[in-house]
Amino acid sequence: MFKNPLVHLFAKLYGLLIKIGSNLQSLFLLWMRLTWGHQFYITGSGKLANIDRVVEFFISLGIPYAHFQAYLVSYTELIGGILLMLGFASRLATIPLIIAMVTALATAHAHLLTHFDFFFEPSTLVHEAPYPFLITSLLVFIFGPGRISVDAWLKRWVDKQPR
Repeated sequence: MFKNPLVHLFAKLYGLLIKIGSNLQSLFLLWMRLTWGHQFYITGSGKLANIDRVVEFFISLGIPYAHFQAYLVSYTELIGGILLMLGFASRLATIPLIIAMVTALATAHAHLLTHFDFFFEPSTLVHEAPYPFLITSLLVFIFGPGRISVDAWLKRWVDKQPR
């Protein structure tokens, strides 16, 4: 293929590197789902345990229907976290989680978004609590849950069924 043996060696090594990286994708997605799914679960259950404080906080932010929204966000995080950990209905589960995290950034952390300072100083947004939750939700929405998930198992099972 390549006349130069050094270029051939480089191409082989690079191909091996790509194969190793590709095989690690599912493990990385599993790690992200377990880590942040568990955090979503803990955050949601913590909000439910202290729902009155969450409602008060939502009222202070001027969120309409604060009582309803507090329960909605709490259950979204709790159930979404469980679904992420399992890798079940993963892409569907991330949609309300993404909406909740964008809303959290737009309300509780609005001062960081108003002048688009995060474009010039990204660390201001990165350090906010909803940010890693949002990134993980986007990651799973875009790439899926990986091969180590209920979704992947169900897909393999469906693909084996006679047509």
